[in-house]
Amino acid sequence: MAEEAMERRGHQRFLATRRGQVCFWAVIDGEKLDLNDLSLEGFAYPASTAPVPGRDFPFVLLRSGVPDEVRGTAQVVNYTHDAAGGQAGCRFTALEGDGIERLKDWLVAHVIASATVRITEKDARAIVEGGSLI
Repeated sequence: MAEEAMERRGHQRFLATRRGQVCFWAVIDGEKLDLNDLSLEGFAYPASTAPVPGRDFPFVLLRSGVPDEVRGTAQVVNYTHDAAGGQAGCRFTALEGDGIERLKDWLVAHVIASATVRITEKDARAIVEGGSLI
């Protein structure tokens, strides 16, 4: 992809699994897809073929064990493929309503539940809202 379409990580990305089980999904074009990772900026999902880059598409994010959802639009900013399969990296272009606050709460809860040491909500929020550690 062109250099201007390359992804730049501003926030930490979190694996979309807990204890080996997927806990975040995106519904795109009516298909529920397991997410590979999720951040305040976007998400990545497995894709065997390259999706169309740069076009906005609607999505719905879902989280295991909670009835609410986050809706918005995103665009594919990168695609990688190797022998293990492919991955599409997407950046949010808009989140509906209180979507960003709900997503922050989801990720804070995810960090707390996934931590191998005791962590406070304040510390988890700082990790979620802080810069990328990669």
